[in-house]
Amino acid sequence: MSSIDPVALRRELHRHPEPAWREFETTARIVDRLQQLDLDALYVGPDAIDGDNRLAVPDDAELERWYDRARDAGADPDVLAQLEGGYTGAVAVIERGEGPTIGLRVDIDGLPREEADTDDHLPAAEGFRSATGESMHACGHDAHAAIGIGALEAVADDEDFQGTLKVFFQPAEEVIGGGKSMAKSEHIRDVDYLLATHVGLDHPTGTVVAGIEDFLAVRHLEATFTGEPAHAGAEPEAGRNAMQALGTAIQNAYAIPRNSDGPTRVNIGVVEGGTAANIVAEEISIVAEVRGQTTDLMRYMSDSVERVFESAADMHDCEVEITIGAEAPSAASDDELREIVGSVAEGVDGVDTVVDAAGLGGSEDATFLMKEVQDNGGLAAYVGVGTDHPGGHHTATFDVDEPTIQHGIDTLAGAIVEIAETRP
Repeated sequence: MSSIDPVALRRELHRHPEPAWREFETTARIVDRLQQLDLDALYVGPDAIDGDNRLAVPDDAELERWYDRARDAGADPDVLAQLEGGYTGAVAVIERGEGPTIGLRVDIDGLPREEADTDDHLPAAEGFRSATGESMHACGHDAHAAIGIGALEAVADDEDFQGTLKVFFQPAEEVIGGGKSMAKSEHIRDVDYLLATHVGLDHPTGTVVAGIEDFLAVRHLEATFTGEPAHAGAEPEAGRNAMQALGTAIQNAYAIPRNSDGPTRVNIGVVEGGTAANIVAEEISIVAEVRGQTTDLMRYMSDSVERVFESAADMHDCEVEITIGAEAPSAASDDELREIVGSVAEGVDGVDTVVDAAGLGGSEDATFLMKEVQDNGGLAAYVGVGTDHPGGHHTATFDVDEPTIQHGIDTLAGAIVEIAETRP
């Protein structure tokens, strides 16, 4: 029996969610639990990541606001001191003799949205609804953290395990901002086998997907169109209309030709600018996202969007400044690890369906870690743990069917021990 109740931990984390790079209290709570285990090493904050490779980091004022919130909530001041500036996350290590080095990656951030407050929403009904009012664990990362700690403890207590286990508690997945910082850290370099995991993904409770495939590579682009203001009624011709440039850019971005090499995506997600209905807009900012089945296809879309934006600006006598934001590559699970995970899952209590492989249809920055291990000659797999969630991912009513937390712990811990026994 675990000394740390994973369901209680999940509920504790669920009540205190924090968005990307602001997981100060979350990291402190995770570190508190990790310090109760028999670890050989624990790296926190800047010691857990490569700070130069953080992506999509919010501004200093936003980081300070959430840091102060965590401090006021009673987070361990010694841990907080290590996290200042948004250097969140942790890596926990156990070493049990000779054997391979195996990694397990779990993400820990919440989403910037308010949670449902209705009697039929379990967290609200049972008193662990988000207390922040502006952030929510709407994708199950609270369960992921609990699974990571549970699997770590189970492997540490398993006398058959021989090797090294590293559990990566990764920040900032929701903005595809944290994976690269962990993939470029020193901790990934000797990892021979890597597992990552996610609950739900539209698979029901009792299902384990041994290996997720078809991650779409993704990139965010930010652009600012700049023109010149004028009175929209008296002399519209005197202005250079950034709004017109924006409209052309949006229309033509969605008209980028598809590619015969595979699926591609484009979306304009954020538009900000303009001052009044009677003023020719002089500045408009836009945030776009492109995806592709492969990293090359994502770059095809990114290059096309940049060309479209530049052409739109030129057409309307405006300027445009384009900045590349966060991104993540494509990746696929290795067959050898899928076979091990599937075999272990078949014997897990409560698991009644094992799916060898399934597509994701989206993106995930665990691919940075997967690719790093694979490029170094290792193997990687992304494991799906089914859960009945009443609302879709990223919605106000998302929740985790809590028995699936133990399904994840048993599957991943068992697979880690099996990998150590059967792989060199």
